[in-house]
Amino acid sequence: MKKRGIATALLLIALAGAALSLRQDPPPPGFVSIKFDPAFQNPAFLERAWALPVAKTFPHPLISQTNPSACGPTAVSNVLRSSGATTTSDEVASHGSGCFSGICFGGLTLAQLADAARTSAPGWTVTELHPATLEDFRAAVRQANDPARRLLINFTRRPLFGAGGGHHSPIGGYLEAEDLVFVLDVNESFGPWLVSSARLFEAMDTVDSSSGVKRGLLEMTR
Repeated sequence: MKKRGIATALLLIALAGAALSLRQDPPPPGFVSIKFDPAFQNPAFLERAWALPVAKTFPHPLISQTNPSACGPTAVSNVLRSSGATTTSDEVASHGSGCFSGICFGGLTLAQLADAARTSAPGWTVTELHPATLEDFRAAVRQANDPARRLLINFTRRPLFGAGGGHHSPIGGYLEAEDLVFVLDVNESFGPWLVSSARLFEAMDTVDSSSGVKRGLLEMTR
């Protein structure tokens, strides 16, 4: 009971922190959320995306994050489940810096998530990637269709949706002809969506205020 009370208190703190992070200036004039892009959750594109060689290995529906701080561990949990493991988000979070009972106070940076993934995923090689240009980013996301690889992305929602903070989710694949990246958003209220590589690169190519380091990708290979 004591542990449950502590976990509840930490969850309330995490929720308060998430609420504060959403207090942002309005988006610039002319900003258009990707929700209004015809490809965002286009049923035909989603059907094709789910049929990609890596995407089809993921849980469908995805395992969703249980609190605002758990997106990173939940993203790793989905990756591991795509290979047949039963690893839970809480199990991944137990290896994360500052995490307790599935709650990661302040969330995890890309480097912290990489460390948690390495401990949680024996047999996988976990590499941080920081593509410097859009072309570098496109070269990286092309690898998202390789069954031996998994990509997770750390981005901020604001350049995409006009509001929101940092987030982690797996990349399910890349529709190269349309230049659309399939993001397996672990936040159930968003669900999986598609976005142009340029818009997603813009959201990734930002500095995480917690670490002072640019966001990026995690590549997991085996």
